[in-house]
Amino acid sequence: MRTLTATEASRRFSDLLDAVERGESVIVTRGRHAIAEIRPARRRTGRDLRAALSHAPAWDPDLEADIAAALRGVTDDWSDPWRES
Repeated sequence: MRTLTATEASRRFSDLLDAVERGESVIVTRGRHAIAEIRPARRRTGRDLRAALSHAPAWDPDLEADIAAALRGVTDDWSDPWRES
């Protein structure tokens, strides 16, 4: 893993992004202390979403009824109140 100072990272940001795009991870330091790790973004999938939602609390059983009631109040009749007749 390559290490760059914050100044180097700033001056060579385009090169830094190219390296990350190639799969490299880079540590950025400031004053000899690591402050950031820049690495390729992980592609997310439907499996990731299902795994995340598996830990979410269950929906309120009345949620579907509440949504249906709210949608009954929505109409396609829309008029611009600022438009002159």
